[in-house]
Amino acid sequence: MPTPPGTRLLHIGPHKTGTTALQAAFHQARDTLREHGVVYAGPGRQAKDPAVAIARKDPTAAEREPWEAFCREAAEAGDLRFFASSEFFATASADAARRAVKELAGVGGASGVHVVVTLRPLRKIMPSHWQQYVKHGLCESYETWLDAMLRKPPYEEPTPDFWHLQRHDELIERWAAAAGPENVTAVVVDEARPLWQFRVFEQLLDLPEEVLQPQESGGNSSLTQSEVELLLQLNRKLRDRNWSTWRQGKVIREGVVPRLQSYEPAPDEPRITTPEWAETAVAEVAERVAAGIAASGVRVVGDLAALSRRPATPAEPVTPTEIPTEIPTEVATEAVLGGILASAALAAKASPPAPAPEVPEARGALEDRPVRNVPVKDLVRVVARRAVRRMRG
Repeated sequence: MPTPPGTRLLHIGPHKTGTTALQAAFHQARDTLREHGVVYAGPGRQAKDPAVAIARKDPTAAEREPWEAFCREAAEAGDLRFFASSEFFATASADAARRAVKELAGVGGASGVHVVVTLRPLRKIMPSHWQQYVKHGLCESYETWLDAMLRKPPYEEPTPDFWHLQRHDELIERWAAAAGPENVTAVVVDEARPLWQFRVFEQLLDLPEEVLQPQESGGNSSLTQSEVELLLQLNRKLRDRNWSTWRQGKVIREGVVPRLQSYEPAPDEPRITTPEWAETAVAEVAERVAAGIAASGVRVVGDLAALSRRPATPAEPVTPTEIPTEIPTEVATEAVLGGILASAALAAKASPPAPAPEVPEARGALEDRPVRNVPVKDLVRVVARRAVRRMRG
């Protein structure tokens, strides 16, 4: 059932539910969407800035401006359908959600605001979201993080936002209280039919079928076990050196991570797997989540039971002794290159750092060896020295 013309359709994510692919498809088709009476909000792939602005607590006038501009764009859409997508809307508190719906309805078309939430099985989200945290500087291993999120109430450390985003029943409850359950649609992603989600959004917006088409990856792909282990070691070394969050983000998130994601791993390279005890705990949480959504009164599109269904053949977990101590040459090369390029960009904006103390025996033992033979624990030291020499040369 499509939403009426004039509806302000707000897709709030959350993270790791297929948002990147969906936003890329909408962004690519925005001119065609307009021809069919749909305005895709903002100039970019997603409406991140307005979402962050409305989710802020006590924002200043300057901090609110992206949201104010967003509301002006919604008003200009008139009786056209106005569609916005950003997983950062899911970060909003209950009060912020109410404020967003009220203010958007106040400038929108006659049909009001409708909220869409995309849902994915929690067992798929856990490893994916942990990797995202590692890309942003997390130092805890997967099993340590799982232990904290599943066994240590109030389940807020080291990532206090995780359950705020991924307790989907509570997320839906916040937004249903703001917009009314009759104005909320929950779409359960079908892992076996990746294009099905596109078809659902086409129907919600009364678009012809296949207007939305998959685009090339937006650089948000999963990493292999060895790639993540490399990032963990880098994060820990930089934490020990007291790097600022900003500086680490520039070098790791904007330098190393994009280069790693350009690497095409072999099909048999080990991936992140969830241990059996955590699979059981996650399934129990997922069952409570699905029950809460079913009782919420919102419209559900898709198989709600899929959110808590366990695989028929669980993956073989990677034990601590199997975690790689050496990494493929291509992975190391990409990491080194990303670190060098990002460090060079920083060096161009500031005075060069003091040279690292020379350790002749370590240098002779490591720096003359091929990258493929450098263990993960020593790679960080080699990257730093090679980066300094490259900038000086």
